[in-house]
Amino acid sequence: MTTKPRKIGIYGSSFDPITNVHLWTASTVAHRKNLDLVIFLPSSSMRHDKKTNTSDEHRVNMIKLAIQDNPKFVFDPYELTVLAGMQYTFHTMRHFREQYPEDELYFIMGADLLVDIADGKWSHEKELIEENKFIIMARNGIDMTEAISRSPILRNHDDGRFQLMSKGLAMEISSTYIRDEFSRGGEPKYLLPDSCYDYIKKNSLYRI
Repeated sequence: MTTKPRKIGIYGSSFDPITNVHLWTASTVAHRKNLDLVIFLPSSSMRHDKKTNTSDEHRVNMIKLAIQDNPKFVFDPYELTVLAGMQYTFHTMRHFREQYPEDELYFIMGADLLVDIADGKWSHEKELIEENKFIIMARNGIDMTEAISRSPILRNHDDGRFQLMSKGLAMEISSTYIRDEFSRGGEPKYLLPDSCYDYIKKNSLYRI
């Protein structure tokens, strides 16, 4: 009996901290695209393009607290453990394709990152696009189809590998906003899971 391939989304971010928008986004993507798993992949603090404000340990602890009640959500430390220079999405997706060779993988990203790829700002962008499938979430003010059409790499591979989610995923409450609220004595309690809010308070994170 042949096992049906699973559909798995790779959801990378700094998660600094993880927010209710991250969770709602992952849940909505999983529902609309019939994903069996969403892998939460915190980015390495060694990446020059993703500076973090707290330790890997704290970010990991908050992710685990946030996703513990959803069996479709899985934490993976891959980018936190690989050698410097190997944390880029091109390498990451090759790693997961090796880990899940029988399954169908998608890299979940915002439309702002699609624009960055179109502008040639990603490492190994040609191989990344050639080898993978993507679920792309809307961002306010970004025309996703225009970003694809103006990039030779993207439009030459516009064969169904880009699944655009243009409605209902343009929420802009960010981890940056939450960090700023904490640092200024604000009250962002309802913007992140209660367990993570309590963890931040207990460990005095994001204070100036």
